[in-house]
Amino acid sequence: MIIKLATFLLPILYALVLWRFSIWRLRRELDERSVPLREPRLESVIGQMANTLALPEIPVNLYEVAEVNGLAAPDGRIFLTRGMIEAFRADQISAAEIASVIAHELGHVALGHTRRRMIDFTGHSVIRLALASVLGRILPGVGAHLAGFLSSLLAARLSRRDEYAADAWATALLIKAGIGADGQKSLLAKLEQPAANRAGPAAWLMSHPRAGERIAAIEANERRWRPGEPTAPTV
Repeated sequence: MIIKLATFLLPILYALVLWRFSIWRLRRELDERSVPLREPRLESVIGQMANTLALPEIPVNLYEVAEVNGLAAPDGRIFLTRGMIEAFRADQISAAEIASVIAHELGHVALGHTRRRMIDFTGHSVIRLALASVLGRILPGVGAHLAGFLSSLLAARLSRRDEYAADAWATALLIKAGIGADGQKSLLAKLEQPAANRAGPAAWLMSHPRAGERIAAIEANERRWRPGEPTAPTV
């Protein structure tokens, strides 16, 4: 009985330790490699969103990595990468497009995605370990790989769901703030271009939906949320 209980509890304990370590490592990385963003050309659109949300300000941090990206930390902080800001300063990305990234990351925070993803991470670790244990006995040599594949499949599906939800929240905010969703759609199209000519993972394994699918979903929400329409966006 004790052995069976330990077999059940050890994967959970391992996953919880891994979760706490991942949070600590991410927070340390962000603290060491970021500073508050100071970009006068973005103050207007950020201010519009803050006013719409009845907030005194929306703090945004500059994360010193070259990748063009934005992210929301588990503690709710919003980050834009150095690569994204440099693209903005080179006029490759517009202020409205930057606003769409901030709005999207705010959506993740408002909808509880950032905290839930860390909990999901723990659950996926437990599932992967349990599957690996079971499948390893049934299919020696390939069971662990199959367990990793199945747990990754689940994680990707949950992530895509969250991306659509954060997109919708961002569209609602951008419309209410008077910025509109054109920048949201155009940035997605731009970020898709470098990968257009190379094979990528199967759509059902991607952590983010394809840009075209996200744009179509945004346009559907725009049609529902036109000014004067009975169904208004909610943020």
